[in-house]
Amino acid sequence: MRASRGLFWPTIFAVFSFVLLILLGVWQLQRLAWKEDLIAKIEARAKSPPQALPPPAQWPSLAPADYDYRHVTLSGSFLTGRDALVFRGSANAVAAGGGPGYFVMTPFLLSSGGTVIVNRGFVPLDRKNEALLPAASPSPSVTLSGLMRPPEERNLFTPADKPEKGEFFTRDPALIASALQADNAAPFSIDLDPEPHQDTTWPRPGTTEISFPNNHLSYALTWFGLAIGLLLVFLVFVWNARKGAAA
Repeated sequence: MRASRGLFWPTIFAVFSFVLLILLGVWQLQRLAWKEDLIAKIEARAKSPPQALPPPAQWPSLAPADYDYRHVTLSGSFLTGRDALVFRGSANAVAAGGGPGYFVMTPFLLSSGGTVIVNRGFVPLDRKNEALLPAASPSPSVTLSGLMRPPEERNLFTPADKPEKGEFFTRDPALIASALQADNAAPFSIDLDPEPHQDTTWPRPGTTEISFPNNHLSYALTWFGLAIGLLLVFLVFVWNARKGAAA
């Protein structure tokens, strides 16, 4: 009887903790299902046939979650002599073989009106001059295809941009457009699709990597493992308590 009284509060604590750990594990499994569904939808969106770019009238109402990685086509011409460089510590190996360098961002004047900042691809640090469009170069009307991308978020460790030099550390189309004096700019940018035989010139498009952290299964197993560990410890505790009471 005395042992049972001594086990009351430890039992309450153990049951509460066990249930909480199991619920956390189940929650992570639910998050895993949600993340896998999200990844599948985005991969399907990126690989789908390109659609026409939404017109400027729709831009203010576009939500990043609805358009990120949407495959689109756009027609117009580049505004030459207005390139911006966005630093990257590495790039998609398919596009550039990795290594530090820049994404070359250039304003693209749409035939239908408005301007879109286009990521023309990656260039290594020491080859950046080869990737810029001279102001005097002609820019014919072309039709491009690529993926819509929202602005990147800054964090505490993001260095300050140098808009006066055309150098940035995040892909923020509004800031880039302002620095390049590109009017009526879209709130998103476009990552150009990869091109065949793109290994001889710079920049090299096809830099988009569809990658999302997905550690929910390991988190779930951790919570379930802790629950099992707690149960075993509690059973040993009860066994020792009853053994001591019997003695």
